[in-house]
Amino acid sequence: MATFCCDVTPPLGEAIYSSYQPLATVEHPLLAKGIVLDDGRHRYVLCAVDWCELCNSTYALFRRRLAEAAATDVSLVAIQTVHQHTAPMGDADAFRLVDETENPPPHVPAKFFEETADRVAAAAKESLGRLQAFDHIATGEAKVDRVASSRRVPGEDGKIRVRWSACLDPALRAEPEGFIDPILKTITLARGDEPLVRLHYYATHPQSFYGDPRASYDFPGIARQRLEEEEKVFQIYFTGCAGDVTAGKYNDRSRQARDELAQRLYDGMKASIAATRLAPVGAFQWRTVPLTLSLREDAGYTLAENLARMADPKAAALARLEAAMAVAFIRRSDRPIELSCLRIGETQVLHLPGEAMIEFQRFAQQLKPKQFVAVAAYGDCGPAYICTQRAYDEGGYEPGASRVMPDSEAKLKAAIRQLLADE
Repeated sequence: MATFCCDVTPPLGEAIYSSYQPLATVEHPLLAKGIVLDDGRHRYVLCAVDWCELCNSTYALFRRRLAEAAATDVSLVAIQTVHQHTAPMGDADAFRLVDETENPPPHVPAKFFEETADRVAAAAKESLGRLQAFDHIATGEAKVDRVASSRRVPGEDGKIRVRWSACLDPALRAEPEGFIDPILKTITLARGDEPLVRLHYYATHPQSFYGDPRASYDFPGIARQRLEEEEKVFQIYFTGCAGDVTAGKYNDRSRQARDELAQRLYDGMKASIAATRLAPVGAFQWRTVPLTLSLREDAGYTLAENLARMADPKAAALARLEAAMAVAFIRRSDRPIELSCLRIGETQVLHLPGEAMIEFQRFAQQLKPKQFVAVAAYGDCGPAYICTQRAYDEGGYEPGASRVMPDSEAKLKAAIRQLLADE
């Protein structure tokens, strides 16, 4: 195995998500952190990027470049974004489309994605000279206290209220945490009892305060970096199925709240590490499943309507760019999204697309209750939110922001079953 890290922060002056104002300050460097695994037959690449999303051909570009760098097949590469909201939105297809309209809104230029993919690939290729043997794998888990909470809060009238990542409404913050997965999972690869890398998996939207022209890896990055500096062990953090999970119950947009979230997440990581149990490394297995999701065609979601919103010079920049992203996904929707599962002995890691709701993570773990199943979402984010049928029936923010149909639940769960199926 070998680890790699690359700074993927845009230059000052570029417009990044979610403000789409010129980047004025870099509070924290945005990083792509990954690992190359070699079992003697194949090389596998896992990578987590401190960006909001990678979509469509931009996601494919990063996978392809990493596969070339590691001298492996693209199907053996899984890239996920951490999903911070003080970071780039990676969708060159959408940005090219909006650039063809009158007075296009500012965004990161498409060439930045090419250049960044090349730099991440170069870091991965350089790491091959540092491949080292490992013979043990350790898994651990721990409950994270007062970080995650459901964004979907049922009201007395039966309607879903939205508890955003930063919530200033005391009544909403007083509501229960709701349906989440409070468990952080950690996988450690080791030589003997010496840890070489730790991979952490936890499901929450990873932002505290945002909407200003600042780059930050936010509270997950703060916790990750602190742990790496203290342990002197490479740390990678993956966001799970957090489509409907935020820190809103515990976050009032203040720096103090961010500090507290980072501390609690760090404490959860430390507790998960303390609970790890070493075992000899088992056989590798990598499985992929194609997923094709049905496009929404109801009012407000058609190609014609999104094209009109994208081209409207009077519309807000964010609305135009989101419409362009919808158009980009509609035009590539006939190409399946590839899901994957890495299995090492009895340890399994699912790599899922989009902003999948927490139900899918809980479902995967319930399929294998006696095994260790970690879940990383935010792979190809072309579909945006992937929701349950019930969410569409109830309403609320997530189904309104989805680009795919309610039958997505059945399709994604069928794919998860295939990925986790016994031989």
